[in-house]
Amino acid sequence: MKTTTEGVMQQGHVNNKEGIRDVEKNAPEQSQDQSKHITDSNGIVWHEAFLVTFGAEDADNPLNWSTKFKWGVTAAVSGMAFVRIMVSTMMAPAIGTIASELHMSTPEAFMALSVYLLAAVFGPLFIGPLSEVYGRKAIFHAASVWFLVWNLFCGFANSKGLLIATRLLAGFGASAAYSLAYGVLGDVWPPERRGRSVSLYLLIPLTGAAIGPIVAGFIVEYSTWRWMFWSTTILQVVLEALSLLVLNESYAPFLLRKRAEKLRKDTGNSRYHATIEMRESGRSTMWKLRRSLSRPLRLLAFHPIIQIQAILSGISYGLLYFALASFSSLHVSAYGESVAMSGLHYIAICVGSILGSQLCGPLMDYAYKRLKSHSGDGGVPELRIPILLPGVFFTPIGFLLYGWAAQYRLHWLIVDIGAALLALGMQIFDTALHAYIMDAYPEHISSASAATQVLRSLLAFAFPLFSDELYKTLGYGWGNSLMAFLSIGITLPATGILWRYGATLRARRESSY
Repeated sequence: MKTTTEGVMQQGHVNNKEGIRDVEKNAPEQSQDQSKHITDSNGIVWHEAFLVTFGAEDADNPLNWSTKFKWGVTAAVSGMAFVRIMVSTMMAPAIGTIASELHMSTPEAFMALSVYLLAAVFGPLFIGPLSEVYGRKAIFHAASVWFLVWNLFCGFANSKGLLIATRLLAGFGASAAYSLAYGVLGDVWPPERRGRSVSLYLLIPLTGAAIGPIVAGFIVEYSTWRWMFWSTTILQVVLEALSLLVLNESYAPFLLRKRAEKLRKDTGNSRYHATIEMRESGRSTMWKLRRSLSRPLRLLAFHPIIQIQAILSGISYGLLYFALASFSSLHVSAYGESVAMSGLHYIAICVGSILGSQLCGPLMDYAYKRLKSHSGDGGVPELRIPILLPGVFFTPIGFLLYGWAAQYRLHWLIVDIGAALLALGMQIFDTALHAYIMDAYPEHISSASAATQVLRSLLAFAFPLFSDELYKTLGYGWGNSLMAFLSIGITLPATGILWRYGATLRARRESSY
């Protein structure tokens, strides 16, 4: 990397001490025609020679961190997501017990399960954008502590109102896993390795959806349901302590702003600046916060790509929680199993989800590289779309097999295979969709993820509320058939739209700022 003023101007970055000294010594001698100037909307002139960016080999650039450290960061956010997802599903086997002890009706008990996901509608709308103002690290740890406190209080709830309220507040903190995690992964991993990094990030959390009900089943059988929350709080404390060791700040615009501030302080030269400071020059702190906090809703309202992804992800997630909510009760009522043993069947959903994520990641990277080399137009987000197709078909097949096997009381293994297939399809579909959004909105991954999370969490909250009545009315066969038709009827046409018109839709809204 050049360290003279000319080198800094040509490359557009100031990122080491030698470069800073040379700029300070030589910048006054530069003629006006040797330096580029940029005038922003407020009439302020910025000197490109003092633009602070990362160099090609800059060690502070999260993309240049060592592979070992990147996997450490990935493991940290993965572990935190594991607890949050486990807590979201572990109440399923305990619904009857909790309803009896706290004098709750069946809909109220399901509300206590689903309200946790309702919080994930609103939480990312604050947590994701704030991480793009104050950095990922500070917001991630603040959200973790918030979740820890309210999850602990869930175990002390002595009324249905208090349980629902504490579950809602715990879910607000837990929602960081739905927006910040993908932001961190997008910060540290390049697009060519995004599939494998996302799939390995998902490996641990996806087990949480199944481990939660399994562990809860045995806790309810041999102890009190309150230990569901106390035990996960203890685990959260351990993981939070470990994450403090490896989770460094990774959001590049925030790091560059801090670097520019340090250069101005150390050198006394006020001309050093980051790109984000050019955008926000002359703006008040309240304006910056309003702009940031409104970003997810603006993306959802005006960006067709976000709208399509929100619908697709919402349907997929809603169907998953529809299946999760009724899976344990099916094995208790239809196959005469105990609550503890019924929870073991969630292993099937866990296996399907893990298999889907681990197949999708490497396959997505392979397809991305091959399609990129053949297309000749660089790595566009639409190269992720072909991987959606297996998920489009596996999900309805799984629903049909699970539903009709349960309807005719076939061996429980056939029911579990159907559940595994629908989970596999959903996971392939969801993983590819997330990679698509990460590629399409690289600067505001957390805000884009938060925008898509709104509908996703609303449907995950709503679908379990009517699962019991739907099965009573239609039976497992036609009930699941309805879900299968809903799934393929929406996902198949939408996948074709993204492949054919995705680039055109993205071009309509070029900036996510």
